[in-house]
Amino acid sequence: MTSGYQICVSGAAKGQSVEEGKELAQAIGVAIAKAGHSLMTGATIGLPNYAAEAYKAAGGKMSVGISPAASKIEHVIKYRLPTESYDTIIYTGLHYIGRDSLLINSSDAVVSIGGRLGTLHEFTIAMETRTPIGFLQGAGGISTEIMDIMHAAGDTHGNEVFFSDDPEQLIAQLEAVLDVERQKYYQDHNHRYRDNHK
Repeated sequence: MTSGYQICVSGAAKGQSVEEGKELAQAIGVAIAKAGHSLMTGATIGLPNYAAEAYKAAGGKMSVGISPAASKIEHVIKYRLPTESYDTIIYTGLHYIGRDSLLINSSDAVVSIGGRLGTLHEFTIAMETRTPIGFLQGAGGISTEIMDIMHAAGDTHGNEVFFSDDPEQLIAQLEAVLDVERQKYYQDHNHRYRDNHK
């Protein structure tokens, strides 16, 4: 049943975890491409861009960037963000805060690598929207603190948060959750359709 999910890669644009997580970001880009999913990022530099580059190099079919900028010119000149590894970029004009919300809400699942404050923001949006999120371990950054944050927040959605140091395993875990959700949707939709056409 697995096919066609929109998987967001969230992670550090700058800082120590960019160097520590570069190979992990590339590996997750390849894993998403091999699994046949679309890749989504915040159209930014650093780990998300490394994932996008590897995704396209591995034959990924649809790489989507959600930009904080209002136009391509603003994206490149004001924000100094890349364009090369994307099949399409949506220029939101929402700056970083609004862009994060649109990005996570447009994604079926999120993979987070390392990161700083922006990555933490995307994590909290995923938790609030109950978007499954997997942390690819090994890049340091905010991802090493997530369990403590969830505990302090009294999290009740821990079954939608995964941790692994294996990119393919992490994608498989997210696919399994999404497949169950998709099956529930189809069953509910078919049941309603039958009820409305009696």
